[in-house]
Amino acid sequence: MPAPGSAPADRPRPGLRERKKTRTRAAIREAAYALIEEQGYDATTVEQIADRAEVSPSTVFRYFPAKEDIVLPEERDAALLAQLRARPADEPWTESVRHVARHAARQAVDDEPEVTRLRTRLAAEVPAVRSRMTRSLSATGHTLGRFIAERTGLDPDGLEVRIAAVSLLGALLETSLHWAEHSHIDDLAELVDRTLDVLEHGLPTTAEKP
Repeated sequence: MPAPGSAPADRPRPGLRERKKTRTRAAIREAAYALIEEQGYDATTVEQIADRAEVSPSTVFRYFPAKEDIVLPEERDAALLAQLRARPADEPWTESVRHVARHAARQAVDDEPEVTRLRTRLAAEVPAVRSRMTRSLSATGHTLGRFIAERTGLDPDGLEVRIAAVSLLGALLETSLHWAEHSHIDDLAELVDRTLDVLEHGLPTTAEKP
């Protein structure tokens, strides 16, 4: 299965303008990550980020409307939906979500370990980042709801589907916060498994508690 956001081999290579935009966006992110690691989130200003990335503050805001947006993951809802749809059609939707969520967690830690830990730590420690991350999940909730509706035949705008999608995303957000609050010691993919077990089967008894 391709990584989220990866391009198929037969997709045309982006043009020069798009490649420049991608490089600029990456430079702004890298500058922000470095400054936050050096001096903390609150002490890092957009002006400092712009200076480190060698762009103007207006350029930063053109790519990222607010400072919080710089540290959020890229929106990859189209890739998420494609990965879910690629799962076997007769597979329960919960198992499809489990597979894709575990894969995404494992890939994030393997591909960008420091950035992934920084993002989750900021979400746990900075209310503005956590609030922005919660709002950004709204579009992902619609995407997940579409998939659930496709697999179940239910109305994508129906209450039950909306509750299932939002509950799942909220639980996964709490999983990332728990991971950060416990110093990123646990295996993130295993935490995702535990999270989905709770959603599917309810709370464990005291004797079953991990």
